[in-house]
Amino acid sequence: QISEKALRYDLTVPFARFVAMNQGQLAFPYKRYQIQPVWRADRPQKGRFREFYQCDADVVGSTSLWQEVELLQLYFKSFNELSLAVSIHINNRKILSGIAEYAGIADQLIDFTVALDKLDKIGKEGVTKEMLEKGISEEAISKLDFLFNQTNDALENLSNLKEKFQGNETGSKGVEELEFVIKNALELGIDSKDLVFDITLARGLDYYTGAIFEVKAKDVAMGSIGGGGRYDNLTEVFGVKDVPGIGISFGLDRIYLVMEELAVFPQDSDVKVKYLFANYGEAESVEALKLISKLRANKISAELYPDAAKLKKQFTYAEKKGIENLVFLGEQEIADQTVTVKNLQNGEQQTLKIEDFIN
Repeated sequence: QISEKALRYDLTVPFARFVAMNQGQLAFPYKRYQIQPVWRADRPQKGRFREFYQCDADVVGSTSLWQEVELLQLYFKSFNELSLAVSIHINNRKILSGIAEYAGIADQLIDFTVALDKLDKIGKEGVTKEMLEKGISEEAISKLDFLFNQTNDALENLSNLKEKFQGNETGSKGVEELEFVIKNALELGIDSKDLVFDITLARGLDYYTGAIFEVKAKDVAMGSIGGGGRYDNLTEVFGVKDVPGIGISFGLDRIYLVMEELAVFPQDSDVKVKYLFANYGEAESVEALKLISKLRANKISAELYPDAAKLKKQFTYAEKKGIENLVFLGEQEIADQTVTVKNLQNGEQQTLKIEDFIN
């Protein structure tokens, strides 16, 4: 209504367009990851930006719930490697639709979920008040009272929902799907304390059709640092039906803020140069680079000092960079097919055959 053109809002809708345009060339299930900036007309504040980076992982062309399980594993593995403690809140669109049907307010699903989604901000009384203001009856609200009395046991809460969803096909299907995902995620080693069945989670209902995810950092007051869900109808916008999909997103800028606040960034890079080759001149540098290439092929980091400077200067450079070893490959070493390696941490020095050094 405002404009025919806009900056990229997210990565999911453009991805759906790509799939629709190239479906004949893609092998399904099709997996992809993508990292790009997106833009929103937000009011800038802590954790909210008008331009920020999203990192997305999606699978299209499969309705298998194992995709949900794998994406949960991807989330936990990624945040574990970043040393961030997170909880992943999970729900299912079908469960929310089933609850609305159970309360007799199926035609007010959006009003109901928008109010419910604010529970952690405005509390039970605030949610009830907003529902009444939206025209949801007191009788319906009384049927929804169980939503405010959930236990910490996800599977127990789902079991209780089963009883309420007898004869409710949509709700029962949502419970069945979520039980599968949670049970198998726990079986694969995800801690039950970190995977939260959040019956109030209602993000993205305009296109999510099944599972809904939201990631929260445990130790910092910050909005969600990730989220996603299943979107089985998204390509229909582009005229292509029956292409199911599911995806998750990492909010890179918020993750950075959380890591900065928790001071979990490493003081030094994990990938340090292990060997610095002293530069004696052009002829020696050629031989040094031959060895450096072999070390790098073995995933050992090494570099050549760029100039034939005084050795004292090369020593100083190595010490400032925290390089462990200085390697001497001068005219005599080349003739003897040896290298001399000096450990800059303990001062020990040894001469090795080139073959032994490389191996």
